[in-house]
Amino acid sequence: MAEAVMTKPTPAGSAGAAPLLTVQGLEGWYGESHVLHGITFDVKPGEVVTLLGRNGAGKTTTLRAIIGILGKRKGSIRYDGTETIGMASRNIAKLGLGYVPEERGIFSSLSVYENLMLPPRVKPGGMTVDQIYTLFPNLKERSGSQGTKLSGGEQQMLAIGRILRTGAKLILLDEPTEGLAPVIVQQIGRTIARLKSEGYTIILVEQNFRFAQTVADRHFVVEQGRVIDMIPNAELDANIDKLHTYLGV
Repeated sequence: MAEAVMTKPTPAGSAGAAPLLTVQGLEGWYGESHVLHGITFDVKPGEVVTLLGRNGAGKTTTLRAIIGILGKRKGSIRYDGTETIGMASRNIAKLGLGYVPEERGIFSSLSVYENLMLPPRVKPGGMTVDQIYTLFPNLKERSGSQGTKLSGGEQQMLAIGRILRTGAKLILLDEPTEGLAPVIVQQIGRTIARLKSEGYTIILVEQNFRFAQTVADRHFVVEQGRVIDMIPNAELDANIDKLHTYLGV
């Protein structure tokens, strides 16, 4: 695969639009452990935003709360005008939200095609299998292969492709580049850029802020279950020392 130069994204075209997702005062628990302490941020239609922070800051928990698979949560999560804080995860998904977890959730006994077809469509307008194969040619070549036969990069492509078939328009991506070779990281970056150009809205949890800089419009810094800062992508280089302090790098 030829290596491509990745460029910084242009600002979201809907900068003046009302937020598609608004998270306000979000608190969350794992059992008795209070993990989120008032998470607040918003995402505009067609934006790519990242949640940056150290391990254990609450980034993944925030995604789990948004999609409704966190045991206990309170506060407000509004998607396209609908309050979802009291909704079951299956009903949240039907609004058009999709979640790609860090562990990817590939069924090892099923083929690539069977994995793609597994989740139900939640809204009209999802990608066809052929469109997904165009986006990820590796998957077409491995269509009949079992999940256990896929590389880590192919599993990540499959996990993203599976959500795109459902019709979701807000995609929650948890650590999509973790452990992947640089050439695959670049392919994931190009995929995110293409999805953004087609109107998808993406929340990205990412440890690699240099990768995040190539795809995102804004970066929310999460620390101890709170959003403590927001850095526009155009200002990331100017705030690099502060970001290093936040992330401990």
